[in-house]
Amino acid sequence: MEAGQTAADTPKTTHKTLPVASGDLVLLSNYQFRPVSFIKRLCAGMFFLASILVLSLTTVLFGKAIERQQNPNRNPTSLSTESKQMSISLHRNTNWHYVFGRTINQIAAEFIVDTGATPVPVPVPIADRARLRRERQQRVITANGITPAYTTRIDSLVVGDIEETDVAATIAPNLDGNQILLGMSFLKRLDFSQRDNSLILTQRFGRNQKPANAPRD
Repeated sequence: MEAGQTAADTPKTTHKTLPVASGDLVLLSNYQFRPVSFIKRLCAGMFFLASILVLSLTTVLFGKAIERQQNPNRNPTSLSTESKQMSISLHRNTNWHYVFGRTINQIAAEFIVDTGATPVPVPVPIADRARLRRERQQRVITANGITPAYTTRIDSLVVGDIEETDVAATIAPNLDGNQILLGMSFLKRLDFSQRDNSLILTQRFGRNQKPANAPRD
């Protein structure tokens, strides 16, 4: 109140109070919604997720391409000749090897043609999964030197639709990797020839058939 003013001359300040019912919740927030900033963050998040998806897809496709280069015969095509003989064509990989997949005693396996091997050398992990029996122990000459091995017989060896039974093999403890070397104990039962970059294997007596007097390997 200024000097010379009376209480009657002083303006009254009126305060209006909004009624708030008991139990009402009053929420006060200083946040201001900025649409442009929100959209930028949303776009950045979507771009990050898309980048991760593209990177994952590229990695998978690249891995499959490398796998096809190393093993172009994962499921070799089989053909039946006019004499009902089964024949398959194997393509050479980038390392000039014939690598392909099928089964040994109904266990999926990967093979590599090795005409320098007499029996079929099998790594120990695959031999255990295929339940190959260790028979006579012997010493064999390998690329890693002279090493002990065990003779065994493979009940069923399938390449494409060509199946041979009772195939001579060896269990080689020092054989690295997960590939079975397809040696002459299997290959000598077939007719095989090379055409350009392909190896043609043909079963002599039809699928899973051998003459009754066929000698053991």
